[in-house]
Amino acid sequence: MKVKVISRSTDEFTRERSQDLQRVFRNFDPSLRTQEKAVEYVRALNAAKLDKIFARPFIGAMDGHRDSIKCMAKNPSYLKGIFSGSDDGDIRLWDIASRRTVCQFPGHQSAVQGLTVSTDGSILVSCGSDCTVRLWNVPGATRADSDNLSDNSAKALAVYVWKNAFRAVDHQWDGDLFATAGAQVDIWNHNRSQPVNTFDWGTDTTISIRFNPGEPNILATSANDRSITLYDLRMSSPARKVIMRTKANSIAWNPMEPMNFTVANEDCNCYSYDARKLDEAKCVHKDHVSAVMDIDFSPTGREFVTGSYDRTVRIFQYNGGHSREIYHTKRMQRVFCVKYSSDASYVISGTDDTNLRLWKAKASEQLGVVLPREKKKHEYLEAVKNRYKHLPEVKRIVRHRHLPKPIYKAANLRRTMIEAERRKEQRRKAHSAPGSVVTESIRKRRIIKEVE
Repeated sequence: MKVKVISRSTDEFTRERSQDLQRVFRNFDPSLRTQEKAVEYVRALNAAKLDKIFARPFIGAMDGHRDSIKCMAKNPSYLKGIFSGSDDGDIRLWDIASRRTVCQFPGHQSAVQGLTVSTDGSILVSCGSDCTVRLWNVPGATRADSDNLSDNSAKALAVYVWKNAFRAVDHQWDGDLFATAGAQVDIWNHNRSQPVNTFDWGTDTTISIRFNPGEPNILATSANDRSITLYDLRMSSPARKVIMRTKANSIAWNPMEPMNFTVANEDCNCYSYDARKLDEAKCVHKDHVSAVMDIDFSPTGREFVTGSYDRTVRIFQYNGGHSREIYHTKRMQRVFCVKYSSDASYVISGTDDTNLRLWKAKASEQLGVVLPREKKKHEYLEAVKNRYKHLPEVKRIVRHRHLPKPIYKAANLRRTMIEAERRKEQRRKAHSAPGSVVTESIRKRRIIKEVE
């Protein structure tokens, strides 16, 4: 005997909240809904406007340092932890959730120039202008979450004194080696008081150093002689070098595409390179109006954040020529270091005014627990915005950003200078013999030569 029953999913008729209306089922046949595009356009317009209304990127400041903050480091094994080092030799571990100091690491007699954490999150390495490298034991998550901070200072596991001051340090991915930058590039082991290897190419100071996340034996450096150098630990000498017209202040590898890296330059731009082809940049990222001091990639590899001397923090798409977001406050001074949080939800900036500031990576994102219904609505509005983002009105609202007056004036002046330079180049080309003046793109123009 066959029994016919009506079965339906509980999701179709169950309300998430008691105030919700009962679900209405609609027929989405295009022939019956002739105004669908017009309705979606209005929704995209309203979503773009609401994004502007709810854009509150600044979360809070972390106060405690007594001098300008020069470097920061993330803890790979603890999501809420961030380390910061300042010009007075103070190193602090912060809890991002509560925005308070968890632990201090006293010992440096001068400015802390570099911080890095081992991949397992157990060892913190610091270096500074006092010619010392110090290794510290990182407190566990249980201590970081506790409220008892009566004795919140740590002692160094080891102190290695060297001949020169240090400018930067970085730890090898999934290894026990770390590299320091200064008068030369030194490779250290946790258990050795002397460098296990030293690289030297040129006489100028190396100011930034980064290990490749995909190939642990490759590292990139930038130096005061405007050079960007690639090293291979398996070789006895540096691998390749490219010399630019202006100095690169910082380097960051793309964690999802480890053959690509981006440099923060003194000429207000960032340049993305392919390590296999250094004779031209893959992309030039413009918008800053002063030297770009630091750069850090999102864990997703799709975006990176930059901090500049012009007192702003900007977020760029990895392949975008212009920033999608600009963050600033009235009190924020020159930005010396920036970091993405390990979950790509937040951005942390360290500035000259002794504060760390916490920002949302997406300015209008809703914090806290988001219900499935709300999440579905956010995704729908984002899809509608992307569908109609090319239309003038939506494009104007999405692109609009409020700029401080000094930044606005400096940007206008910079545009005028670039336009004047372009006109001069056109006139020179028009009054020269055909073919005698070759116009190079900015991706090649900023590179002087490549050395192997």
